Amino acid sequence: MLQAVLFDMDGLLADTEPLWQDAEIKVFNALGVPLNRELCRQVMGQRIDEVVKYWYDLFPWERESLKSVENQVVEELLSLISQKAELLPGVLDSLMLVEKYGWKKAVASSSALRIIEHLLKKVGIRDQFELVCSAEFEPYGKPHPGIFLNTAKKLEVEAQACLVLEDSVNGVIAGKAARMKVIAVPDYHMENDPRFCLADAKISSLENLEEALSALVFKESRY
Repeated sequence: MLQAVLFDMDGLLADTEPLWQDAEIKVFNALGVPLNRELCRQVMGQRIDEVVKYWYDLFPWERESLKSVENQVVEELLSLISQKAELLPGVLDSLMLVEKYGWKKAVASSSALRIIEHLLKKVGIRDQFELVCSAEFEPYGKPHPGIFLNTAKKLEVEAQACLVLEDSVNGVIAGKAARMKVIAVPDYHMENDPRFCLADAKISSLENLEEALSALVFKESRY
């Protein structure tokens, strides 16, 4: 029986993927890396340190350390979040729905903890979550399941009693590897990616969460 819902953040709670892309493109282009939005989507859901290492391996630059580049991207992103971040449709309703059924709520994101806290406070939903977890403290980021397994452990809930809400393929893979139910809510640029078939269900928006839950979670609970 479901006991907890683990929310990804970027691209699920707020439309921050374009902000991440803007920050990455600005910083990496200055280093001579020919980054664009399409290329940015290749690393959606990964930690920023992994993203920096990925592009460095393909387009090595001089002078700037990997950590310095990572910090530049984060600082640019924080500025963009302050200016532009807004909740995506269906977020407040989905939080109310989870609250209605008495399930625990947590954020389990690849973003650094200071980014998570900054965004949740900016859009006014920080107090909606019992727990906020960042993969920056994990040995590996998504698609490794560590972030979800440790979030469940901290909530004192078995992994099989958790539902993951994710917008990225890497997040879906991580959720299934953790033996959790997964509902994918992909960005419209990625909605036709065949890898989302790994999820237990796929919806276009959190506005459709209640219908997906009825078809997936509640149907199984009757057997």
